[in-house]
Amino acid sequence: MAVPIQLVVGLGNPGADYVMTRHNAGWWFVDALARARGGTFSAERKFSGDVCRVTIGGHDVRLLKPTTFMNRSGQSVKALSAYLKVPVEGILVAHDDLDLPFGTVRLKQGGGAGGHNGLKDITAHMGENYLRARFGIAHPGGSRDVIDYVLERAGREEEAAIMEAIGATVEQMPALLDGQLEKVTQILHSRGVVPRNKRNKPEGEGAEGA
Repeated sequence: MAVPIQLVVGLGNPGADYVMTRHNAGWWFVDALARARGGTFSAERKFSGDVCRVTIGGHDVRLLKPTTFMNRSGQSVKALSAYLKVPVEGILVAHDDLDLPFGTVRLKQGGGAGGHNGLKDITAHMGENYLRARFGIAHPGGSRDVIDYVLERAGREEEAAIMEAIGATVEQMPALLDGQLEKVTQILHSRGVVPRNKRNKPEGEGAEGA
């Protein structure tokens, strides 16, 4: 990782109706990172998002939660990265991932969006060569509507598993920012998969640009 990470983006949808839905796992990550470093988010209209400045392992880092709804996340990321003069390789984007089991996290440099509307919009604005932290939310399977699924809250045990993966990643951030991508990847990818349990399935509502 030749270019240091200077901007960490958490993807999600704004509003109280969505804050604890599966699709907001990226927001959960940057919130946890801010808490761990004593940072506070402030609304920044010119960046179309909430921004927090923290120090991690001696590195000055901005955290961003776009408040544009998921499918317009790229305009927020582009605005702040341009202001900070951060290249796309210096951006880490945290997001939910349907293709990974609950309790897992995978780091990935570049690549496709995998159907994720937030990633699609960031790639359209910035190109694809940013680092991703992919937090597993599992696929609902069968004929169940994926949009409804990601916009519901996970069951208690599943949510706890996601939070454990987030906590493990927060712990590794100083090493990641020191350029130890290979080491951090090995540590995070070797974590055991949390067994999938029976879910509580609260009612979910749709959102613009899920």
